[in-house]
Amino acid sequence: MTYSNKLNATKEAYPFEKWSTYFPGMDVYTTENCNRAKSIFDTLIRQLAAMGETAPRAEKEEQFKSAVLALNDLNEATDGGLIETGEREELCELLDMITIAAGLNPEDYADGEGIADEWREW
Repeated sequence: MTYSNKLNATKEAYPFEKWSTYFPGMDVYTTENCNRAKSIFDTLIRQLAAMGETAPRAEKEEQFKSAVLALNDLNEATDGGLIETGEREELCELLDMITIAAGLNPEDYADGEGIADEWREW
């Protein structure tokens, strides 16, 4: 499987569509908010793929940092209500999957907690 295919395969684990169906009637899980979260991950994957497998580790890490900071902003814009415990676990797991697909080891970050824990506020 190519590098780009590995990255794109992680999209199978996207939780965003189910969020709006799991939490019907909750204003925070609007299609717009779920699509904004999805877009953050689409951008991360697209940028990592464009860099290529041999891109320096630091450059890949910058893409993850940008994505996590964007998620922080999105969560803050929803008064901290979009990313609760369950969503946090799903997002951290997804970021770990993308980390592995990008050729990095999640255990190398935040004392083994994963790359999201380097910058996340949720």
